[in-house]
Amino acid sequence: MNLKGTTQLSFILTLAFGVAFLFSACSEQKTEGNDPGTEVESTPSVAAPESIPDLPNSSQSSEKVGESASSEKPVAKVAEVAEVAEVAEVAEVAEVAEVAEVAEVAEVAEVAEVAEKPVPEQVPMKKSEAPESGNEMATLGGGCFWCTEAVMERLEGVSDVVSGYMGGHVESPTYEQVCAKTTGHAEVIQIAFDPAVITFDEILDVFWQAHDPTTLNQQGADRGPQYRSVVYYHSSAQKNAAEQSKSKLDASGKYPDPAVTEISKADTFWVAEDGHQNYYELNKDSNPYCRVVISPKLKKLGME
Repeated sequence: MNLKGTTQLSFILTLAFGVAFLFSACSEQKTEGNDPGTEVESTPSVAAPESIPDLPNSSQSSEKVGESASSEKPVAKVAEVAEVAEVAEVAEVAEVAEVAEVAEVAEVAEVAEVAEKPVPEQVPMKKSEAPESGNEMATLGGGCFWCTEAVMERLEGVSDVVSGYMGGHVESPTYEQVCAKTTGHAEVIQIAFDPAVITFDEILDVFWQAHDPTTLNQQGADRGPQYRSVVYYHSSAQKNAAEQSKSKLDASGKYPDPAVTEISKADTFWVAEDGHQNYYELNKDSNPYCRVVISPKLKKLGME
């Protein structure tokens, strides 16, 4: 073997030994890392799903998204409307509460005002007084005494007209009791007149014109026995005059039906409350009844 061949063989052997050494070193390191005394945690196995669901394609996915969005819109709208309605309801409740509070305050104020006013004494109704010397008395009922009073007090020769109640069975009746139709009284006026100036017959002539004597227990919209047509006579002369005047009225044909006017003897006359006296003159500008009922009647008779 020549020198060149020896050199090459030495190189190959050296290289082989080097590779073997490196291989041996790597094997030792690997054995040390897997020391049997050291427990190595095992990685848990993950079970594979039995089946993988089909994934929607892109068009199906966008469709679903669109449906979801559109389904959320009405819900949002309903929620918005509900919120507005709730706000409105709260506002309405607040408004009602405010109105109730105002009404309560007004009611309290009204009660306080009433409480401040003195309560009037219950004064018994007065009986009528005898007419002045030379005068006579006539007692007539022709519906509401506010009306007949306003008519009769305009007659020349009449010195006084007083509103009151007659013909019932209760002592000292009040207006409320008479209007309740439980006392038997009629609303009447008592007239003091001078027979030298105006006669009882002449007063009756006006009386027939001032009301409708053919309607039983009624004058216009006023209904009830307290509104009956009646002549209470104070003497036999007045009784005869009333009966003759009534017959004359029926014979005249002024009304299509006969008069139903009651003619009875006068009994106790109870003077009505002060608020019913001279009623038309004191209330003609404030009470609609005066303008609608009484005033046209006075104009019809040429008294206003």
